[in-house]
Amino acid sequence: MTVDKLPILDDRYALDEVIGRGGMADVYRATDRLLLRPVAVKVLREVTDQGERDRFVAEARTLASLNHPGLITLLDAGILADRPYLVMELVTGPTLSACIAEEPLSPDRVQDIGHQLARALAYAHDRGVVHRDVKPSNVLLCDDDRALLADFGIARLVGAVEHYTKTGSAVGSPAYLAPEQVAGEEVGPAADVFSLGLVLLEALTGVRAYTGSAIEAAVARLHAAPAISGELPATWRSLVSRMTQREPERRPTADEVASELGDPEWAARSGPRLDQASVATGELELADDADPAPDDARPSRRRIWAAALVGLLAVGALVAVLVISPLHSAQSNESHRTTPTDVPSGVPSRLQQPLADLHDAVEGSHS
Repeated sequence: MTVDKLPILDDRYALDEVIGRGGMADVYRATDRLLLRPVAVKVLREVTDQGERDRFVAEARTLASLNHPGLITLLDAGILADRPYLVMELVTGPTLSACIAEEPLSPDRVQDIGHQLARALAYAHDRGVVHRDVKPSNVLLCDDDRALLADFGIARLVGAVEHYTKTGSAVGSPAYLAPEQVAGEEVGPAADVFSLGLVLLEALTGVRAYTGSAIEAAVARLHAAPAISGELPATWRSLVSRMTQREPERRPTADEVASELGDPEWAARSGPRLDQASVATGELELADDADPAPDDARPSRRRIWAAALVGLLAVGALVAVLVISPLHSAQSNESHRTTPTDVPSGVPSRLQQPLADLHDAVEGSHS
Protein backbone atom coordinates (compact mmCIF):
# COMPACT_ATOMS: atom_id res chain seq x y z
CA MET A 1 0.00 0.00 0.00
CA THR A 2 1.35 3.42 -0.88
CA VAL A 3 0.15 6.78 0.34
CA ASP A 4 0.01 8.00 -3.26
CA LYS A 5 -2.99 5.72 -3.72
CA LEU A 6 -4.73 7.16 -0.66
CA PRO A 7 -5.61 10.83 -1.29
CA ILE A 8 -8.23 10.43 1.48
CA LEU A 9 -6.75 8.91 4.62
CA ASP A 10 -9.23 7.01 6.81
CA ASP A 11 -12.06 8.73 4.92
CA ARG A 12 -11.26 11.93 6.82
CA TYR A 13 -7.89 13.49 5.95
CA ALA A 14 -7.50 14.67 2.35
CA LEU A 15 -3.78 14.56 1.62
CA ASP A 16 -2.24 17.25 -0.53
CA GLU A 17 1.40 17.99 -1.38
CA VAL A 18 4.38 16.65 0.56
CA ILE A 19 5.81 19.44 2.72
CA GLY A 20 8.58 17.45 4.37
CA ARG A 21 10.49 14.20 4.19
CA GLY A 22 12.55 12.50 6.85
CA GLY A 23 14.24 9.25 7.64
CA MET A 24 11.12 7.79 9.27
CA ALA A 25 8.16 9.47 7.56
CA ASP A 26 6.71 11.83 4.97
CA VAL A 27 4.70 14.88 6.03
CA TYR A 28 1.72 16.02 3.97
CA ARG A 29 -0.32 19.18 3.96
CA ALA A 30 -3.89 17.95 4.40
CA THR A 31 -7.45 18.94 5.19
CA ASP A 32 -9.51 17.49 8.01
CA ARG A 33 -12.80 16.99 6.16
CA LEU A 34 -14.73 16.47 9.41
CA LEU A 35 -13.66 19.66 11.18
CA LEU A 36 -12.85 21.59 7.99
CA ARG A 37 -9.41 22.74 9.03
CA PRO A 38 -5.88 22.44 7.58
CA VAL A 39 -3.59 19.93 9.26
CA ALA A 40 -0.24 18.26 8.76
CA VAL A 41 -0.23 14.47 8.44
CA LYS A 42 2.95 12.50 9.10
CA VAL A 43 2.80 9.00 7.61
CA LEU A 44 5.25 6.51 9.09
CA ARG A 45 6.43 3.09 8.02
CA GLU A 46 4.54 -0.16 8.34
CA VAL A 47 3.64 -1.90 11.60
CA THR A 48 2.11 -5.36 11.55
CA ASP A 49 2.50 -6.81 15.05
CA GLN A 50 -0.60 -6.27 17.22
CA GLY A 51 1.49 -5.62 20.32
CA GLU A 52 3.40 -2.88 18.56
CA ARG A 53 0.14 -1.42 17.27
CA ASP A 54 -1.21 -1.21 20.81
CA ARG A 55 1.99 0.39 22.04
CA PHE A 56 1.92 2.94 19.23
CA VAL A 57 -1.63 3.96 20.12
CA ALA A 58 -0.80 4.17 23.84
CA GLU A 59 2.18 6.45 23.17
CA ALA A 60 0.13 8.57 20.78
CA ARG A 61 -2.49 9.11 23.48
CA THR A 62 0.22 10.34 25.86
CA LEU A 63 1.57 12.78 23.30
CA ALA A 64 -1.89 14.04 22.38
CA SER A 65 -2.39 15.02 26.02
CA LEU A 66 0.41 17.61 25.81
CA ASN A 67 -0.94 21.13 25.51
CA HIS A 68 1.55 24.00 25.59
CA PRO A 69 1.92 27.20 23.53
CA GLY A 70 5.50 26.20 22.68
CA LEU A 71 4.56 22.81 21.22
CA ILE A 72 3.01 21.84 17.92
CA THR A 73 0.03 19.82 19.03
CA LEU A 74 -0.61 16.21 18.10
CA LEU A 75 -4.29 16.04 17.16
CA ASP A 76 -4.91 12.46 16.09
CA ALA A 77 -3.22 9.17 15.28
CA GLY A 78 -4.11 5.89 13.69
CA ILE A 79 -2.97 2.91 11.65
CA LEU A 80 -4.39 2.31 8.19
CA ALA A 81 -3.33 -0.71 6.13
CA ASP A 82 -0.25 -1.18 8.33
CA ARG A 83 0.75 2.48 7.99
CA PRO A 84 0.83 4.45 11.27
CA TYR A 85 0.02 8.12 10.85
CA LEU A 86 0.03 11.21 13.05
CA VAL A 87 -2.12 14.29 12.55
CA MET A 88 -0.71 17.59 13.81
CA GLU A 89 -1.65 21.24 13.65
CA LEU A 90 -0.33 22.89 10.51
CA VAL A 91 2.07 25.73 11.32
CA THR A 92 3.81 27.83 8.68
CA GLY A 93 7.08 29.62 9.22
CA PRO A 94 10.80 29.12 8.63
CA THR A 95 12.75 26.62 10.65
CA LEU A 96 15.56 27.70 12.92
CA SER A 97 17.83 25.65 10.69
CA ALA A 98 16.91 27.77 7.65
CA CYS A 99 17.50 31.00 9.58
CA ILE A 100 20.91 29.86 10.83
CA ALA A 101 21.89 28.96 7.26
CA GLU A 102 21.48 32.63 6.32
CA GLU A 103 23.42 34.05 9.26
CA PRO A 104 23.90 33.55 13.01
CA LEU A 105 21.16 35.01 15.18
CA SER A 106 21.69 37.85 17.62
CA PRO A 107 22.31 36.87 21.26
CA ASP A 108 19.07 38.58 22.28
CA ARG A 109 17.06 36.58 19.73
CA VAL A 110 18.76 33.33 20.76
CA GLN A 111 18.01 34.09 24.40
CA ASP A 112 14.32 34.56 23.57
CA ILE A 113 14.16 31.39 21.46
CA GLY A 114 16.06 29.39 24.07
CA HIS A 115 13.75 30.59 26.82
CA GLN A 116 10.67 29.51 24.88
CA LEU A 117 12.11 26.11 23.96
CA ALA A 118 13.33 25.43 27.49
CA ARG A 119 9.87 26.23 28.87
CA ALA A 120 8.26 23.82 26.41
CA LEU A 121 10.77 21.11 27.34
CA ALA A 122 10.24 21.68 31.06
CA TYR A 123 6.48 21.35 30.60
CA ALA A 124 6.77 17.99 28.86
CA HIS A 125 9.50 16.70 31.18
CA ASP A 126 7.20 17.36 34.12
CA ARG A 127 4.73 15.03 32.39
CA GLY A 128 7.26 12.28 31.77
CA VAL A 129 7.79 12.91 28.05
CA VAL A 130 11.25 13.31 26.52
CA HIS A 131 11.67 14.76 23.03
CA ARG A 132 14.92 12.91 22.10
CA ASP A 133 15.36 14.80 18.83
CA VAL A 134 15.83 18.50 19.61
CA LYS A 135 17.49 20.11 16.57
CA PRO A 136 17.20 23.35 14.55
CA SER A 137 15.02 21.78 11.86
CA ASN A 138 12.46 20.87 14.54
CA VAL A 139 12.09 24.50 15.64
CA LEU A 140 9.61 26.72 13.76
CA LEU A 141 9.88 30.50 14.04
CA CYS A 142 6.57 32.33 13.60
CA ASP A 143 6.02 35.91 12.45
CA ASP A 144 4.93 36.91 15.95
CA ASP A 145 8.35 35.87 17.35
CA ARG A 146 7.03 32.63 18.78
CA ALA A 147 9.33 29.61 18.67
CA LEU A 148 7.52 26.28 18.40
CA LEU A 149 9.06 22.86 18.97
CA ALA A 150 7.86 20.38 16.37
CA ASP A 151 7.70 16.59 16.62
CA PHE A 152 7.71 16.72 20.41
CA GLY A 153 7.66 13.17 21.62
CA ILE A 154 7.46 11.74 18.10
CA ALA A 155 10.95 10.35 18.58
CA ARG A 156 9.79 8.70 21.80
CA LEU A 157 6.76 7.28 20.03
CA VAL A 158 8.82 5.93 17.14
CA GLY A 159 11.43 4.64 19.56
CA ALA A 160 8.74 2.75 21.45
CA VAL A 161 7.77 0.89 18.30
CA GLU A 162 11.12 0.98 16.55
CA HIS A 163 10.92 -2.70 15.67
CA TYR A 164 8.20 -2.02 13.13
CA THR A 165 10.52 -0.08 10.81
CA LYS A 166 11.76 -2.12 7.91
CA THR A 167 15.29 -0.77 8.19
CA GLY A 168 15.51 -1.13 11.96
CA SER A 169 16.34 2.55 12.40
CA ALA A 170 15.41 4.29 15.61
CA VAL A 171 15.55 7.71 17.19
CA GLY A 172 17.72 10.79 17.05
CA SER A 173 19.83 12.91 14.68
CA PRO A 174 23.59 12.28 14.90
CA ALA A 175 24.71 15.92 15.11
CA TYR A 176 22.56 16.69 18.17
CA LEU A 177 22.41 13.45 20.16
CA ALA A 178 23.43 13.50 23.80
CA PRO A 179 26.38 11.26 24.70
CA GLU A 180 24.14 8.85 26.60
CA GLN A 181 22.05 8.37 23.45
CA VAL A 182 25.18 7.58 21.45
CA ALA A 183 26.47 5.17 24.09
CA GLY A 184 23.14 3.36 24.41
CA GLU A 185 22.67 4.41 28.02
CA GLU A 186 19.45 5.38 29.76
CA VAL A 187 17.94 8.49 28.19
CA GLY A 188 16.05 11.04 30.25
CA PRO A 189 15.18 14.76 30.22
CA ALA A 190 18.88 15.70 30.50
CA ALA A 191 19.38 14.45 26.93
CA ASP A 192 17.04 17.17 25.66
CA VAL A 193 19.00 19.78 27.64
CA PHE A 194 22.27 18.63 26.02
CA SER A 195 20.73 18.81 22.53
CA LEU A 196 19.24 22.23 23.25
CA GLY A 197 22.69 23.43 24.32
CA LEU A 198 24.09 22.42 20.93
CA VAL A 199 21.18 24.12 19.16
CA LEU A 200 21.73 27.39 21.03
CA LEU A 201 25.47 27.25 20.35
CA GLU A 202 24.84 26.75 16.63
CA ALA A 203 22.31 29.60 16.56
CA LEU A 204 24.86 31.93 18.13
CA THR A 205 27.81 30.98 15.94
CA GLY A 206 26.28 29.63 12.74
CA VAL A 207 28.53 26.58 13.10
CA ARG A 208 27.39 23.06 13.96
CA ALA A 209 29.33 21.62 16.89
CA TYR A 210 29.66 18.08 15.50
CA THR A 211 30.06 17.59 11.76
CA GLY A 212 31.05 14.80 9.40
CA SER A 213 29.37 11.48 8.78
CA ALA A 214 26.97 9.91 11.27
CA ILE A 215 29.77 7.73 12.63
CA GLU A 216 32.24 10.60 12.95
CA ALA A 217 29.68 12.81 14.67
CA ALA A 218 28.76 10.01 17.07
CA VAL A 219 32.32 9.08 18.03
CA ALA A 220 33.25 12.74 18.42
CA ARG A 221 30.50 13.09 21.04
CA LEU A 222 32.38 10.74 23.36
CA HIS A 223 35.87 11.87 22.39
CA ALA A 224 35.71 15.66 22.60
CA ALA A 225 33.73 18.51 24.08
CA PRO A 226 31.85 20.86 21.77
CA ALA A 227 34.01 23.85 20.93
CA ILE A 228 32.67 26.97 22.63
CA SER A 229 34.11 30.15 21.14
CA GLY A 230 35.90 32.45 23.54
CA GLU A 231 34.30 35.33 21.65
CA LEU A 232 30.89 34.49 23.09
CA PRO A 233 29.80 36.39 26.21
CA ALA A 234 30.78 34.67 29.45
CA THR A 235 27.14 34.09 30.39
CA TRP A 236 26.59 32.11 27.18
CA ARG A 237 29.84 30.16 27.55
CA SER A 238 28.89 29.21 31.09
CA LEU A 239 25.35 28.15 30.23
CA VAL A 240 26.22 26.14 27.13
CA SER A 241 29.12 24.39 28.88
CA ARG A 242 26.83 23.37 31.74
CA MET A 243 24.12 22.19 29.37
CA THR A 244 26.61 20.01 27.47
CA GLN A 245 28.30 18.31 30.40
CA ARG A 246 29.05 14.65 29.69
CA GLU A 247 27.35 13.45 32.86
CA PRO A 248 23.56 14.01 32.67
CA GLU A 249 23.27 14.74 36.38
CA ARG A 250 25.64 17.71 36.05
CA ARG A 251 23.43 19.51 33.53
CA PRO A 252 20.80 22.04 34.59
CA THR A 253 17.18 21.05 34.15
CA ALA A 254 15.11 22.56 31.35
CA ASP A 255 13.24 24.58 33.99
CA GLU A 256 16.53 26.00 35.30
CA VAL A 257 17.62 26.91 31.77
CA ALA A 258 14.28 28.64 31.17
CA SER A 259 14.66 30.55 34.44
CA GLU A 260 18.12 31.81 33.50
CA LEU A 261 17.20 32.82 29.96
CA GLY A 262 13.97 34.43 31.14
CA ASP A 263 15.84 36.87 33.37
CA PRO A 264 15.95 40.27 31.59
CA GLU A 265 19.24 41.08 33.35
CA TRP A 266 20.90 37.75 32.50
CA ALA A 267 22.76 38.89 29.39
CA ALA A 268 24.25 41.88 31.20
CA ARG A 269 25.98 39.75 33.80
CA SER A 270 29.69 39.06 33.47
CA GLY A 271 29.30 35.38 34.27
CA PRO A 272 31.93 33.14 35.88
CA ARG A 273 35.39 33.00 34.39
CA LEU A 274 35.82 29.84 32.34
CA ASP A 275 39.04 28.10 31.47
CA GLN A 276 39.44 25.35 28.89
CA ALA A 277 38.88 22.57 31.44
CA SER A 278 35.59 23.98 32.67
CA VAL A 279 34.24 24.10 29.11
CA ALA A 280 34.96 20.43 28.47
CA THR A 281 32.18 17.90 28.68
CA GLY A 282 34.50 15.05 29.55
CA GLU A 283 36.99 13.81 26.99
CA LEU A 284 37.41 10.13 26.22
CA GLU A 285 40.99 9.17 25.57
CA LEU A 286 41.35 6.55 22.84
CA ALA A 287 44.07 4.41 24.34
CA ASP A 288 46.94 3.22 22.16
CA ASP A 289 47.22 -0.51 21.56
CA ALA A 290 50.81 -0.68 22.74
CA ASP A 291 51.72 -1.14 26.42
CA PRO A 292 48.31 -0.64 27.94
CA ALA A 293 48.33 0.46 31.56
CA PRO A 294 47.05 -2.00 34.17
CA ASP A 295 43.37 -1.73 34.87
CA ASP A 296 43.93 -0.66 38.45
CA ALA A 297 46.16 2.21 37.27
CA ARG A 298 43.50 3.79 35.09
CA PRO A 299 40.78 6.10 36.37
CA SER A 300 37.52 4.20 36.73
CA ARG A 301 35.69 6.88 34.76
CA ARG A 302 37.95 6.29 31.74
CA ARG A 303 37.33 2.55 31.90
CA ILE A 304 33.62 3.22 31.88
CA TRP A 305 33.77 5.41 28.77
CA ALA A 306 36.16 3.06 27.02
CA ALA A 307 33.65 0.28 27.57
CA ALA A 308 30.91 2.54 26.27
CA LEU A 309 32.87 3.20 23.09
CA VAL A 310 33.50 -0.50 22.50
CA GLY A 311 29.76 -1.09 22.92
CA LEU A 312 29.07 1.74 20.51
CA LEU A 313 31.31 0.25 17.86
CA ALA A 314 29.58 -3.13 17.93
CA VAL A 315 28.01 -3.66 14.53
CA GLY A 316 24.42 -2.46 14.58
CA ALA A 317 24.53 -0.86 18.04
CA LEU A 318 24.41 2.67 16.75
CA VAL A 319 21.86 1.72 14.10
CA ALA A 320 19.52 0.82 16.97
CA VAL A 321 20.01 4.32 18.44
CA LEU A 322 20.01 6.62 15.40
CA VAL A 323 17.48 7.82 12.87
CA ILE A 324 19.90 8.96 10.23
CA SER A 325 18.94 12.24 8.58
CA PRO A 326 19.71 12.29 4.84
CA LEU A 327 23.49 12.42 4.51
CA HIS A 328 25.88 12.94 1.64
CA SER A 329 25.80 10.31 -1.09
CA ALA A 330 27.37 7.10 0.18
CA GLN A 331 30.00 5.34 -1.85
CA SER A 332 29.61 1.60 -2.18
CA ASN A 333 32.00 -0.34 0.04
CA GLU A 334 32.68 -3.97 0.70
CA SER A 335 31.24 -5.13 4.01
CA HIS A 336 34.68 -6.19 5.25
CA ARG A 337 37.91 -4.32 4.55
CA THR A 338 41.49 -5.35 5.14
CA THR A 339 42.37 -1.69 5.74
CA PRO A 340 39.27 0.35 6.62
CA THR A 341 39.29 3.87 5.16
CA ASP A 342 36.12 5.41 6.61
CA VAL A 343 37.08 5.49 10.27
CA PRO A 344 38.14 8.66 12.09
CA SER A 345 41.84 9.13 12.76
CA GLY A 346 43.15 8.17 16.16
CA VAL A 347 40.94 5.10 16.64
CA PRO A 348 42.97 2.11 17.91
CA SER A 349 43.62 -0.60 15.33
CA ARG A 350 41.59 -3.20 17.23
CA LEU A 351 38.50 -1.00 16.70
CA GLN A 352 39.12 -0.20 13.02
CA GLN A 353 37.20 -3.14 11.56
CA PRO A 354 34.18 -2.89 13.90
CA LEU A 355 33.89 0.81 13.08
CA ALA A 356 34.14 0.11 9.35
CA ASP A 357 31.42 -2.53 9.65
CA LEU A 358 29.27 -0.08 11.58
CA HIS A 359 29.79 2.54 8.87
CA ASP A 360 28.53 0.02 6.30
CA ALA A 361 25.50 -0.83 8.44
CA VAL A 362 24.53 2.82 8.87
CA GLU A 363 25.00 3.64 5.18
CA GLY A 364 22.98 0.58 4.24
CA SER A 365 20.10 1.60 6.51
CA HIS A 366 19.24 4.55 4.29
CA SER A 367 20.46 3.40 0.90
